Amino acid sequence: MAQRFADRVVWITGGSSGIGRACALAFAAEGAAVAVSGRRTEPLAAVVRELEARGARALAVGCDVRQDEQIERAVETVVEQFGQLDVAVANAGFSVAGPVESLSGEDWRRQLETNVVGPALCARYALPHLRATRGRIALVGSVAAFIYAPKLAAYNASKAAIVALGETLSLELAGSGVTCTTLHPGFVESEIARVDNSGRHDPTRRDKRPQQLMWPAEKAAAVMLDAIHRRQRELVFTGHGKVGAFLGRHFPGLTHFAMTRGRS
Repeated sequence: MAQRFADRVVWITGGSSGIGRACALAFAAEGAAVAVSGRRTEPLAAVVRELEARGARALAVGCDVRQDEQIERAVETVVEQFGQLDVAVANAGFSVAGPVESLSGEDWRRQLETNVVGPALCARYALPHLRATRGRIALVGSVAAFIYAPKLAAYNASKAAIVALGETLSLELAGSGVTCTTLHPGFVESEIARVDNSGRHDPTRRDKRPQQLMWPAEKAAAVMLDAIHRRQRELVFTGHGKVGAFLGRHFPGLTHFAMTRGRS
């Protein structure tokens, strides 16, 4: 395989598991030095050990993306350790579930601070360094930005906001040499279903997502890296994800009927 990211430095938030971990391994396989961030230090350390065992330069940087100063410090640490930053992947996120009438203001703030404000601040603090390398920023959204399921209003809204953030960044960065790729996966293996509304990880929680539609994280990482390498503006992926996004965008009445069919 061609080393498309040889001598590049990549920083990934939410890098301890799922898509983030798979992307870290994929970037390293293509020659990059990789820094992974997240709130849980031991899983991050495990990813670093895995990367180093494969011969990659790797770094774990603890970071809660709801905290401005932690994001800023994480970026500074990556640049201090590796000398530059070429790719920033804003992947950290989780899902708040429940009907609108049951969600508190704190539920909404926690969801939007993590899934929207976090990626926006990752871009803010990474961009000065990405400008220096004519680098790339990637935002991880979701097909939920286009087709909405009941009892996921907070999550749906957060991912719809990522569409606006990515499109706006692409406009602002035009001609700068830095590009923004917004990635919208369908169902991909991850720990998102094992994180509760308060953001606490619970490995005993059952993943209720349709397992027959689930993509392996490694497969998702492969198409994500290709889109980032090609500086693609937007990518919707998994087969069912493309179908769902198309229907949600162009046939909202049909998707409403499908979502409400059988309900009284």
